[in-house]
Amino acid sequence: MAARTDGDDARDTLPARRSRVSGIDRMLQILDQLRDTGTPATAYDLAHSVGAPLSTIYTIVDDLVGKGLLVRGDDGSIWLGPRLYHYGLAYERSIDLMAIAKEEMADLNRRLGETIQICGRDDDMMVVLAMAEGRDHFQVTSRVGSRVPLNWVASGRLLAGHLPEAERVALFRHCARVSPTGRAETDAETLASQSAAALHDRLSIQAGESAYSVACVAAPIVDRDGACNATISVVLPDFKVSEARERYADAVREAARRIETRLGWARPR
Repeated sequence: MAARTDGDDARDTLPARRSRVSGIDRMLQILDQLRDTGTPATAYDLAHSVGAPLSTIYTIVDDLVGKGLLVRGDDGSIWLGPRLYHYGLAYERSIDLMAIAKEEMADLNRRLGETIQICGRDDDMMVVLAMAEGRDHFQVTSRVGSRVPLNWVASGRLLAGHLPEAERVALFRHCARVSPTGRAETDAETLASQSAAALHDRLSIQAGESAYSVACVAAPIVDRDGACNATISVVLPDFKVSEARERYADAVREAARRIETRLGWARPR
C-alpha cells in the first residue's frame, strides 16, 4: 500500500470545485426564457430550456409565484406576473426619453394616420418599446414587446450604426438570421456597412424583409455622444413607400429631431 503524503491530506480537505449558479441568475434565466418565447411554459420545460435541475426550478418558480413575479395557470403552466408590470411602469416613468418619444409618436400617428413605433436594442435583438396603431385595417405583426433579429428591420441597422466597425461586424455575424421572407440581408460585413450609412443618413428603409408587403421607414434618436438609443418609425404597406417615400422619410427624421431637441441632445445642423 502506497504511503500517503501531506499533499494527499491537503487535497482531501479541499472542497470539490463545481460550477454554481446563483438563485438570482436562475430567476433571471426563467424570466428571460418566458420573455424570449412569448408563451407560458411548464416548470419541466423551463428546467430543460435553461439547463437547471427540475427541483431547483420548482423551488424558484413557487417562490416567484408567491411574490407575484410569476403566475401559474389552471393547467400548471407558468407566465410572467403582474408585479413585473408595475416595475415596468415605474421604470418607464423615470425615463424622459420614453415619455417624450411617446408624445412625438402620438403626434406623428395623428398626422400620418399610419402605425408608428418606438424601438430599442436588447443585446442582439430589436424590441418594440411603444406603438400607436394606424387608422386603416393594415395588420402589423410586431407589437409592443416583440423582439426580432437586428438584420430583419430598418431600426435594427440604425441601433447598431454608432458602434465601431469591428463591433458592428461581430454583432451582425452573431445575430444575423434568415428572415421569414428570406429577403433580409445576412452578410455581416454588408450589414455593418449599411448600418453605418443608415445612421449617417439618419434614415433606414426596408420593405418585405421581415414580412411580405410590409415596409418600415425609421430614423434614429441619437444622444449627445452620437449613440443611437432608440428609433422612431412608420410601419405601413410597402406600396405606400413607393408612392411617397420622401414624405415618410422627412416625417420620421423631423420627429426624431424633435425628440433629441426636447431632450437637449440635438446637435447644430
